[in-house]
Parts: sequence; structure tokens; C-alpha cells
Amino acid sequence: MMTSNRESRAMKKMHEVTRWPILLGTILTASVTLVSQASAQGDAEKLLKAMTDYVVSQKAISVTYDSDIEVITSQLQKIQFTSSGQVQLNRPDKLHATRTGGYRDVEIVFDGKMLTVNNKDNKDYAQIEAPGTAEELIDDLREKHGVVAPGADLLLSNVFNVMMLDVVEAAVIGKGVIDGVECDHLAFRNMETDWQIWIETGARPIPRKYVITSKGIGQAPQYTLRIKDWKADVAADAFAFKPDPAAKKIAIGELGDIDEVPQGTTMAGGRK
Repeated sequence: MMTSNRESRAMKKMHEVTRWPILLGTILTASVTLVSQASAQGDAEKLLKAMTDYVVSQKAISVTYDSDIEVITSQLQKIQFTSSGQVQLNRPDKLHATRTGGYRDVEIVFDGKMLTVNNKDNKDYAQIEAPGTAEELIDDLREKHGVVAPGADLLLSNVFNVMMLDVVEAAVIGKGVIDGVECDHLAFRNMETDWQIWIETGARPIPRKYVITSKGIGQAPQYTLRIKDWKADVAADAFAFKPDPAAKKIAIGELGDIDEVPQGTTMAGGRK
């Protein structure tokens, strides 16, 4: 059937009239989505900043914790290793940390001048002079001795910048309950890892749970840290090393393996 020029122009006009609301609706929907995403990221960053500001403001911190680290074996089996311990910090230059698991029982004591690494399993310990701050010690342990300790980021004075480094996406997932305490549940992403944190709601925004998922490793192994018994005071003698009378002092290079994952396992999660 033939259509006149007048009818064609009318149909074209009608198409344009109906097309604009559709285009406008699409634009508005996309704008709302972008605004929502930006708002969600802003809210997540705001809650994280409140937590990190609170933690950094604490001169003395004493916590107990449980941690799980997953590894992928050469047979592509996921295995989880669990430890418990305590961390005591007195800013800027005092640190005492313990970690007890099924394979290692290790203690680190730092008094601002001397670092002691106590391998309780082997009944030996090593000491080296290490003047400086607790933050400098954490960096040295990571860079020189391969002690990764992902949860140690929470002790740094620039913790917000460290945690937000390379983040490409952030969101407030909702609420969660950790050990009976209501928390804000946040999720963040970068190119190599996804990580989540649960922050206690209210006047004391402390971290309660921290999960790092390694996306670059097959089966995405995770590191999980659960923080308990958060206190803002530390005993005066917490940073004085008290060796077992039966323990032997050795050189730092003679220390046995102190990692929480047994030698021979591969591809651990928790790198961030």
C-alpha cells in the first residue's frame, strides 16, 4: 500500500514524539543508576573513614582475634587453616602479637628498640635491634621477612589511604551481626581482590570482621579475620619479653618456619 508524503511526515513526527520520552526515560534511569552507585560508594567510604579515624585515635589497643586463611593445593583442593591470638599496641612504638594455630605458636614483642620473635614450638627465640615505630616494624616484617599479616593494615596511622588504594568499587551491603553486635557491612573491589569489612554501629565504630578474597587465584581463596574483646588499654609490662627458661636464643636467620600455613602448601589467599 502506498503512503502519501503528508502521511509519511505525520508518521515521522509521531515517531519523534514517542521516541523522545523513551530516550529521556533511558537517560534518567542511567542517571539515577550512576547517582545511586556514587551515593553507595560515598556512603561506604564515609563509614570506613569513621572507623579508621576512630581506630587511629586509640593510643592503646588490645584485641583478641580468630583468623582463617585458605590455600589451594597443587591438586586444586581448598584447605583452610585457623589460628587465634592477641594483638597489643601502644602508639607509636610498642607492639606485642601472638598467633597460635595447629602448626605454629609464635610471639612477636617490640619495645621500640628491640624486636623479639619467639618460636614457642621449637623453644627458641631471636632478637634484633630495630629502633623505630610499630608501623616501620610492620613494613620491615613484610618486606624483609615475608610476614604478610593482612590484618596489620588496621594498625597503621594511614589505614584509610592504605585500604582505599586502587579501590574501583565500594558499596554498603547492609547490616550484619558479629558475636551478637550489629555492624555495617561494607564491600570493596580492586583489580586483584574483593574485600569486605563489618564495622560496629554506634559510638564505637571498630572493625569486627575483615575478609579478603584473592580473585587472581583459581577458586578465589580467602583470608578472614574476626576481632573480639577490643579494649583501649594495655598492661604496662605487655611489651617486656619474658622467655621460657628452657628456650634458647638463636640468630634471626636460624629461626624455623613461623608462617601460619605449613610449608609445601601453595597459593594462599589474603593478599591485598
